[in-house]
Amino acid sequence: MPTMESESSIVSRAEELKSSANEAFKAHKYSQAIDLYSQAIELNDQNAVYWANRAFAHTKLEEYGSAIHDATKAVETDPKYSKGYYRRGAAYLAMGKFKEALKDFQQVKRICPNDPDAAKKLKECEKAVMKLKFEEAIAVPVAQRRSVADSIDYRSIVARMTTSSVLVTAAAAVVLAAALMAANLISIGAVLAIMALAASIVVVFSPLAQVEPQYSGASIEGDTVTLEFVKKMLEDFKNQKCLHKRYAFQIVLQTRELLRTLPSLVDINVPDGKNFTVCGDVHGQFYDLLNIFELNGLPSEDNPYLFNGDFVDRGSFSLEVILTLFAFKCMCPSAMYLARGNHESRSMNKIYGFEGEVRSKLSETFVELFAEVFCCLPLAHVINQKVFVVHGGLFSVDGVKLSDIRAIERFCEPPEEGLMCEVLWSDPQPNLGRGPSKRGVGLSFGPDITKRFLQDNNLDLLVRSHEVKDEGYEIDHDGKLITVFSAPNYCDQMGNKGALIRFEAPELKPNIVTFSAVSHPDVKPMAYANNFLRMFS
Repeated sequence: MPTMESESSIVSRAEELKSSANEAFKAHKYSQAIDLYSQAIELNDQNAVYWANRAFAHTKLEEYGSAIHDATKAVETDPKYSKGYYRRGAAYLAMGKFKEALKDFQQVKRICPNDPDAAKKLKECEKAVMKLKFEEAIAVPVAQRRSVADSIDYRSIVARMTTSSVLVTAAAAVVLAAALMAANLISIGAVLAIMALAASIVVVFSPLAQVEPQYSGASIEGDTVTLEFVKKMLEDFKNQKCLHKRYAFQIVLQTRELLRTLPSLVDINVPDGKNFTVCGDVHGQFYDLLNIFELNGLPSEDNPYLFNGDFVDRGSFSLEVILTLFAFKCMCPSAMYLARGNHESRSMNKIYGFEGEVRSKLSETFVELFAEVFCCLPLAHVINQKVFVVHGGLFSVDGVKLSDIRAIERFCEPPEEGLMCEVLWSDPQPNLGRGPSKRGVGLSFGPDITKRFLQDNNLDLLVRSHEVKDEGYEIDHDGKLITVFSAPNYCDQMGNKGALIRFEAPELKPNIVTFSAVSHPDVKPMAYANNFLRMFS
């Protein structure tokens, strides 16, 4: 039985570890901070501060499932510890679970009724939940939605009906409904019906105007996207100039047509003596993307690339990134392969900035259009029947074959479970077997799961992305799994390197190239993100 002196020594040591963890956190060394907080918790698991602090560090690494677990332990340890609810609410918010976040911020307000910061965040959370309820009320069922892409003809010079006139018509219907309800002339049910009707008529017809004579940016002649056009577009983007909507429509629509013809799992053939480059997450870091091309050459038939998902969000040049990748795909389909990441989805884009950026730089029409095109992206690739490349990872069940992945019906928003969810969200773990996801979505899988999957499908290597790594990459699972991440100094604060992998046929031995971040214009990450989320950044 420990003496009072030894108990005091244990508490003192735990506090020392917490202090060291706090210093690591301030230095953006979040993994190190988590390890130190964990050591403090092992010594004293009845201190709610340790749990809440570790939750915050998990949040910084986007490990929201682990953050919710730790914050829950904090409030179980001390039900009056407001920061526990605060941290859990922030993690729920980052996952897009606004209703759960609202409950936690309401509890923060009850514990700290005079805290202006708590009151402000609660108010913003209430607004977010109200907006969510409104969107759910007016949402058109999936089966009844009309494709935005099918109603756009980029070759048109004059719009059949402008976006503004459609929106004015819809807005007028909503205003009229509200007025009638205020006068007690119609019920709330009728109001919701009118709102749904208003939403259904906001089918945007080709909102295109003639390219203005004064426009001096990159232009496409006819239907062919050329290297000269792409180079001019990159130079314009580098100088923070916009691409005309007419050409943006053309690039996105042509990419959609190319992607729609592909299976959910794409086989890539690299001839002997030729190279193939795999890049991980770029996350809207356009100037680092330019640096990749500077280091490794522009995409071409002789220098093909696979970008392995998470092209957008967080970084505030996501539109420039996605138009660049799509333009290369249009220029030469065999020069650019694209895989879907978990951030190529409506729910993530709504929170982490891409939706706001597209709305600011282009229009609402493009928000819908990109959402449609993201649903066309393949989910996985296999290089020369040897290397399996996927954004997230493996599966919650054994025996998954490549044919099962190829058969996935991918033309939809990602579900919250099943094979499609798992390829986008899962992560490796060092322990054998499977475990819960630190993200709260998907799962964690061990080296035995990787080995079995590769053996079952006669493959040599699994390449995935999805996680920031200090060196830009990490080799795990007895060398059978490589994580590659291509956004250096992620979010302008992580201090990590970026990496890419070059494979040369026929051996396909991975040659990993690392690089550091380059400077970019003074536009902060998350500049277009959800207002509420930015309050926690």
